[in-house]
Amino acid sequence: MQRWRGLEEIPEDWGRSVVTIGSYDGVHRGHQLIIGRAVERARELGVPAVVVTFDPHPSEVVRPGSHPPLLAPHHRRAELMAELGVDALLILPFTAEFSRLAPADFVVKVLVDKLHARVVVEGPNFRFGHKAAGDVALLAELGSPYDYEVELVDLFVSGEAGGGAAFSSTLTRRLVAEGDVAGAAEILGRPHRVEGVVVRGAQRGRELGFPTANVETLPHTAIPADGVYAGWLHADGEQMPAAISVGTNPQFDGTTRTVEAYAIDRVGLDLYGQHVAVDFLAFVRGQQTFDSVDGLLVAIADDVKRCRELLERS
Repeated sequence: MQRWRGLEEIPEDWGRSVVTIGSYDGVHRGHQLIIGRAVERARELGVPAVVVTFDPHPSEVVRPGSHPPLLAPHHRRAELMAELGVDALLILPFTAEFSRLAPADFVVKVLVDKLHARVVVEGPNFRFGHKAAGDVALLAELGSPYDYEVELVDLFVSGEAGGGAAFSSTLTRRLVAEGDVAGAAEILGRPHRVEGVVVRGAQRGRELGFPTANVETLPHTAIPADGVYAGWLHADGEQMPAAISVGTNPQFDGTTRTVEAYAIDRVGLDLYGQHVAVDFLAFVRGQQTFDSVDGLLVAIADDVKRCRELLERS
């Protein structure tokens, strides 16, 4: 898959294409449906499928300080889109100047002059241009003079976790924040993932006999609610069963919120300085304090046992 950052990186000889535009944070099942349809149309027409997205999130430029928690960094979104068959990913730097583009100017500048769109595939709530003034009706109206057609794809409806709402990144973020990682996985179509570099912490886990990888998460990452989770630690090309702790470590009067993963039954694992990923499968219990360190050890042993059982059943 080709990856471009900015319009200037698009090849001069780029021909017609099928395009879909959006933040696509998380590349959840609703996104997968839209992107999948764009890929399908591209294959039918014998042209490339292109996804257009933005960095930073538009809300951070329009309302500084309002950057939403991210479900997936751009490199992860690119991996997921490539798996769906996308041929090219265009990341547009979202600046104050870019945010002021009128909807018609956005269409000309991006879809017509650079990507030569033949078909644009979107969900029904797609908005674009200055103050999100453009909608799918305007997008379709502009398609006639600029020689492209618009196809709309209805979003999936989520299951019990979402209360019947349409699949959305906003809903997924809420479920993650509440610790409902199973509900989030239902929308994403896979476990929620947190990534970062393993750094040295207080090393109490090592002293207690349960050494953990202390993950320094990427900026704006959507981190689950404080507690213990069953999941997987991805490192060195391996997927390892893990017991994951999120929180401030109140047992030892901690104040910094961390994500720590214990690779179950692994001995002598040294991951310091490595970029790793942590997938959250199931919530085990909330963050607690105990009367003694011995009480904490009993709880950790029980957590590891429950995590092992959950992962073996998954």
